[in-house]
Amino acid sequence: MSKAVWIQHAAQLVTMHLPEHVGPRTKGDMSELGLIEDGSVWLEDGVIQAVGTTSELKEIYESRAQEAEIVDATGHLITPGLVDPHTHVAFGGSREREFEMRLEGATYMDIMNAGGGIHATTRMTREASEEELIEQTSKRLDSFLAHGVTTVEGKSGYGLDLETEMKQLRVMKYLQEHHAIDLVPTFMGAHAVPAEYKGKEEEYVNLIIETMLPKVAEEKLAVFNDVFCEVDVFTPEQSKRILEAGKKLGLTPKIHADEIKPYGGAELAAEVGAISAEHLLKASDEGIEKMAEAGVIACLLPATALYLREEAARGRVMVDHGVPVAISTDCNPGSSPTTSMPLVMNLACISMRMTPAESLCAATYNAACAIGMEDKVGSIEVGKQADLVLWDVENYQKLQYLFGVNHVQQVWKKGVQVVG
Repeated sequence: MSKAVWIQHAAQLVTMHLPEHVGPRTKGDMSELGLIEDGSVWLEDGVIQAVGTTSELKEIYESRAQEAEIVDATGHLITPGLVDPHTHVAFGGSREREFEMRLEGATYMDIMNAGGGIHATTRMTREASEEELIEQTSKRLDSFLAHGVTTVEGKSGYGLDLETEMKQLRVMKYLQEHHAIDLVPTFMGAHAVPAEYKGKEEEYVNLIIETMLPKVAEEKLAVFNDVFCEVDVFTPEQSKRILEAGKKLGLTPKIHADEIKPYGGAELAAEVGAISAEHLLKASDEGIEKMAEAGVIACLLPATALYLREEAARGRVMVDHGVPVAISTDCNPGSSPTTSMPLVMNLACISMRMTPAESLCAATYNAACAIGMEDKVGSIEVGKQADLVLWDVENYQKLQYLFGVNHVQQVWKKGVQVVG
């Protein structure tokens, strides 16, 4: 068992606690941070045991102070560990040349149709051994921790054949068991149509439905099933077939929707009961309304929009229309090679007109909801995992105000200090 940790005198403790609230937060509830000034938390056996003001916890734990590591958080902000609900963290190789190509005028789809993009990473991931993928992915997870992220969703989708998709998922399973971070796996065989199936797209869709999905479900290697519903990738009809097939096998639907063009992806997310729809740069007004009605979480990726020099998703509109919003790095080698959730929170404010409070909710509690982990992580509440971040700022507004800077000073994962 890890030693007890007693954090005291936090200038602000952001608990994200909202009494009697269930499920992802919308509208004004996204601004309810459960702030405690001169806050204190007692961590023991990997679990949060008590939360309150420092004076309140001293009444309970003063007699046990010698048993705990005392952390003086005077002048600092404490938040839940950040949650990144959309990454492609397990991949081989790198694609810095494509960054240069885009600056020279090539579009995302130009690069992809020329054999770059997802296809390039697919080649490199197929060639990499499991050991090589574990080493590369572990370094990225270390970087996530250094940026205050304690829980990460990871997608396959750089295999596009049964063997490599399973390899990616096995790598994530290994790292979930051996790395400090929580890594939640998503199967995304429908990330692109592989080059060898060009002109035979229906055959590949059938391969996913008839072979890949049953194998993934049989070995319990994924929680979610995701599909890239986009022009020149998978049609809404193909996407629906893939997502419904996954549902029958117990895999919860997610969907990459309306990233490049309006394509009905947001509407499809509502129709199939997806837990979340991702990207949504071009989501229609009707799609936004249907997501709000169905309670589909919008997982928005402002760093991807910045990197591709596109206008960000309409985060302000979605919040105001009652869509629960989460945010993510979209960590991937082509369109968002970053592990900085602090930067993403900054961009949610700057590019999508979300408030600092909404941004923090979107990176913690709502992000946890987007991967079905809200009962364990995403808020500082008694009984939840002891995942916390101590920031070198005194309030949550300053966390967003001082942008492009990593203010992380200490991180605890399940009560164990892993950073600082």
